Amino acid sequence: MVSLDQGGDGPSKVRQVTFRLRPGDGQGAEAHLDRQPYFQNMPRFLVHETAVHWVDTFRYLLGNPLSVYADLRRENPVIAGEDAGYVLFDHRDGVRAMFDGNRTLDHSTDSLRRTMGEALVEGRQGTISLLGDGSVWLRKFHAQSATMLLQADTWDGFSGDCVHALQSHVGSGILRGTELENTTRDYLGVVTIENAIYTSSEAGRKIELGTA
Repeated sequence: MVSLDQGGDGPSKVRQVTFRLRPGDGQGAEAHLDRQPYFQNMPRFLVHETAVHWVDTFRYLLGNPLSVYADLRRENPVIAGEDAGYVLFDHRDGVRAMFDGNRTLDHSTDSLRRTMGEALVEGRQGTISLLGDGSVWLRKFHAQSATMLLQADTWDGFSGDCVHALQSHVGSGILRGTELENTTRDYLGVVTIENAIYTSSEAGRKIELGTA
């Protein structure tokens, strides 16, 4: 596990986290029909189906956002809902997070579904980068080269076998009574933020959340 607060191994005093979603699966009239055809008919698509996972991730890393501004759009006319857009989150102490999603574009990787895109965690002492092969790199402030923190992904299964990990976690909670991390009450915060994202895009303004 790479710590964001570990001065020697991470960009302490994080100022911004960015994720660029680029799964490259949304072009043309046949977009999504081979795997999840219902994607074409969802009135709320990119945020409701996909970006909520990064909303949850940003909450885990940075805490609940204070406000959100979104600019969503549809690039593929066969899709009912939005398939691209920017979502900017304001967090405490001036820290920001950016979700930059576009399902019609891709990124450099041998498997577009491993990481679904690329990430940056930028701080005053350096930047951590997640690449499409699953490797994680640290470039210290003013440095011209980066050091590998985690090697490229070698796990079987979708996205580092995250689905199996979640199912195992929930199964253990049901069968053995172990504590669950993903409770419904906590996830309601994600639903609140999702609704604020759509409200922001429709209204063209920043929405204050009051979720801190």
